[in-house]
Amino acid sequence: MAEISAGPSGHSAAIVWWRDERKRALLWQVLVVAGVIAAIWFIASNTIENLRTLGVPLGLDFLDFPAGFAISFSLIPTDLDSSIGRLIVAGILNTLLATAICVVLSTFIGFLVGVLRLSGNYLISRLATVYVEAVRNVPLLVQLLFWYVAIVKFFPNVRQSISLNDMVFLSNRGIYAPRPVPQDDFSIVLVALAVGIAIAFGIRRWAKRRQEATGKQFPIGLSALGAILLLPILVSVLLGNPVEWELPALQGFNFQGGIVLQPELATLVIGLSIYTAAFIAEIVRGGILAISHGQTEAAYALGLRPSRTLRLVIVPQALRIIVPPLTSQYLNIAKNTTLAGAIAYPDIFSIIGTSLNQTGRAVENIAIMMGFFLLLSLIISWFMNWYNRRIALVER
Repeated sequence: MAEISAGPSGHSAAIVWWRDERKRALLWQVLVVAGVIAAIWFIASNTIENLRTLGVPLGLDFLDFPAGFAISFSLIPTDLDSSIGRLIVAGILNTLLATAICVVLSTFIGFLVGVLRLSGNYLISRLATVYVEAVRNVPLLVQLLFWYVAIVKFFPNVRQSISLNDMVFLSNRGIYAPRPVPQDDFSIVLVALAVGIAIAFGIRRWAKRRQEATGKQFPIGLSALGAILLLPILVSVLLGNPVEWELPALQGFNFQGGIVLQPELATLVIGLSIYTAAFIAEIVRGGILAISHGQTEAAYALGLRPSRTLRLVIVPQALRIIVPPLTSQYLNIAKNTTLAGAIAYPDIFSIIGTSLNQTGRAVENIAIMMGFFLLLSLIISWFMNWYNRRIALVER
């Protein structure tokens, strides 16, 4: 409570408000917010005035301008006549593709290496240690350049490409494979796939309740995989295989048709995944070591094998320690994709840089890129926080 001072005449004086802790805290918050708003207004007004002085317009109208440059890889059709906005969208999709693949691959490698570092086999644990220490202490950019040179120099040129049954071709310009072309009835196959996924989730829930009630386990993985794969395959066979395959063919100086995995994308995925996996491995190792060894001994006393002990007892508890720092590594993956420009992979960073050089709209281009990475990071953080709350221990 605020102090009340009594005057000489015995009457209570006014409340000394600056001694009230809540009012002081509110005052400081108001001052900080006002300071931030003033700083933003000062920077924005000066930027607009300087741009006006230089005769540079401010707006997003440049997104409709013809780009005048092409990119080597895109998930959506692009050409020299495409607008800058369309190429930026293509760069966003390329960044999301690389990020998603690297998150999955680095998580798998990281968990595997983290467990191997705790192996009782001396040779395996030492090899895992060498991998972690070697990869973590070499800059990521150097590793990307190494993998790019290794991939491009290892594979032969297009005319001497390695052929696998005349369907898949390996060359220094990428891996060319048949491209599926859906036909009219393919939507039914997609419906069957959705049904198979729903069945897999149903099996998982049923098996979990059954194990909690009876203690009996059920092969969830194989059953779910069978439902997801077999049902669409069966429907496809009954419909007469409603998918045609477009085979790549050598025409001129390159292959035409099919789908291609660019060496730049392969380099980014391999280099970034291997680099991040080294950090994830240490996170996994630390999470497992934080679990009391009594949990392992109790599982062995119940007759569980080491593999089941790790999967059913240790890892579920260690995840509560692993997930928070793992979130930071996923955010690093998204931000480290900006190094893709060094190996000529057309991510949003390289496309924004080219757009900035051509249009001179530095403020707008940088704002678009910052907004994208901010939104992507917030989405990753939100998902990982949701997952962390879902696996957290709940007191009863």
